[in-house]
Amino acid sequence: MAKIIAVCTSPQKGMRKKNVGQSNLLVNLGLEGDAHAGFAHRQVSLLAIESIEKMVNMGLDVGPGDFAENITTQGIDLVNLPIGTRFKMGEAVLKVTQIGKECHNRCAIYYQAGDCVMPKEGIFAEVLKGGEVKVEDTIELLPSYKLAVITASDKGAKGEREDKSGEVIMAKLRPLADVVDYRVVPDEKEVLKKAFIELADIEKVDLILTTGGTGFSPRDVTPEATMDVIEKQVPGIPEAIRWQSYQITPKAMLSRGTAGIRGNTLIINLPGSPKAVSECLDVILPVLDHGLEILSGRGGECAR
Repeated sequence: MAKIIAVCTSPQKGMRKKNVGQSNLLVNLGLEGDAHAGFAHRQVSLLAIESIEKMVNMGLDVGPGDFAENITTQGIDLVNLPIGTRFKMGEAVLKVTQIGKECHNRCAIYYQAGDCVMPKEGIFAEVLKGGEVKVEDTIELLPSYKLAVITASDKGAKGEREDKSGEVIMAKLRPLADVVDYRVVPDEKEVLKKAFIELADIEKVDLILTTGGTGFSPRDVTPEATMDVIEKQVPGIPEAIRWQSYQITPKAMLSRGTAGIRGNTLIINLPGSPKAVSECLDVILPVLDHGLEILSGRGGECAR
């Protein structure tokens, strides 16, 4: 079982870090209280205890934190995780951004042993979802999905309106999926159908989330375009969205959004306003990963 051995921080750069036992990982920053937090894509550093033991076997008196790593792990082959791998530890979700690093200044460990494992076997990650991490928390590899976002808006397609709703979708889905396609299209049924077919059949995306075009306006045709291309309906998703949204506003019953499957692609219609999009995603996100695991067959790829 892969788990955390140490959670280490230092108040200044260039110092060996101290195991504090637990801390919080902050989105787009890193480990709370650590001097290296917020360092571009190298927000969190990780090193395996198995790598540290190599240095111990060379006669060095070293342990977790001595290589300036934030998280010391056990039972996971860090250095062979592909770039882009998502993993969960504690309440947080991270994404591997770099394997190893160039060592510009030889550290004291290098001069003592003639070698150092951190530049070769340490990895770096960015924080996609924040939360508490502590010693003994398990580490779980997560599938990574391909997401396409389509905003249906006549004004947006003309550049007359900024697409805030699409931004909300991409921000909230970061822990789950990589955005591989984003487009703003007019409220035209055939344009939407063409986009769905291209993304599902050619690009093979796992998930298409739409925003806009689900109301009563004569130009609102997103549900109709969706129904024309899907092979299976998934009625539970729009039912849950409308039910939960109705607790916030009775106007939710006027939303005509639908959801369905084409091939191995799940398509879900969301409303047009950023607030409504955020609220609807809060409803479906707790089960969305499970649905995509089943649909894609990737559940068995995860380290549980």
